[in-house]
Amino acid sequence: MQLVCPAGNLPALQAAIDAGADAVYAGLRDQTNARAFPGLNFSDEELRRGIAWAHARGRKVYLALNTYPDSARLAHWQAAVDKAAELGCDAIIAAELAVLDYAARTHPLLPRHLSVQGSATTAPALRYMHERFGIARAVLPRVLSIQQVERLCESSPVPLEVFAFGSLCIMVEGRCQLSSYVTGASPNRHGVCSPASFVRWEEHADGGRSVRLNQVLIDRFAPAEPAGYPTVCKGRFDVRGEVFHALEEPTSLNTLELLPRLAQAGVAALKIEGRQRGVAYVASVTRTWREALDRLAAAPDAWQAQPAWQQELARHAEGHQTTLGPYHRHWH
Repeated sequence: MQLVCPAGNLPALQAAIDAGADAVYAGLRDQTNARAFPGLNFSDEELRRGIAWAHARGRKVYLALNTYPDSARLAHWQAAVDKAAELGCDAIIAAELAVLDYAARTHPLLPRHLSVQGSATTAPALRYMHERFGIARAVLPRVLSIQQVERLCESSPVPLEVFAFGSLCIMVEGRCQLSSYVTGASPNRHGVCSPASFVRWEEHADGGRSVRLNQVLIDRFAPAEPAGYPTVCKGRFDVRGEVFHALEEPTSLNTLELLPRLAQAGVAALKIEGRQRGVAYVASVTRTWREALDRLAAAPDAWQAQPAWQQELARHAEGHQTTLGPYHRHWH
């Protein structure tokens, strides 16, 4: 299985490659990708250097063009497809049909991966995307049980990629109505959940902090309590006098224990989430999964998830908690 790791900037790309990633995925500094945070992503020259770094080591670079343009801005996404081809990206990751159509017609030799944002969860959907747009791979949404993943591997016309580790979203793969409702900026169209321009932190006399998103209070933190990036879904709210994570607790997906089953099912690639995370996260998580995959390849019958691997991944998990998410559903 290919190990596909996040690259939010050039140092993260280099760290992922050096730690054992088979491929990295990156974005341009605009709204064509779903992590359009200030200070993140690549200029043309940085992406050119990153591709050269990866290719010199026999690795690949995929460009995420996974947001949804409106008709007035479609030309901007088309130009990004042209840039991916010009710079030598190994594939684009796209969801919007017009973007996929343009890429298929204009750059037929540039591989097209269906983004998780495309939400293809059935064999007919995958067949349609393959027949109509010639996709070479599809990233499955994080809403499927392991049994559903196994069945799709049997019937899919294209290789499948699944998320292995990283942040979860309670919405249908980033279709965030919560962030859109509070800020008016859609993550799917403007490239970022909880845009930084709407975030306001307040320091309290006791050392605690409060955070507001577009003037809406979404959390308060005790003086020594760690705080992640503020999103509505992971905020704490007063519900009938009780303050708690009413929508979702901070936690990360971790499928390490399912590795042999995913391999046996025929999953082609494992994706690590986290382009918004730092170099230390990318290097550590990549290195851990590289070791686990190499040991599985060397001795599949004797493979076991090592406690040290799980401890290292838990250090980088949101809220220091991990879950199998929908993978372990008993109903499907």
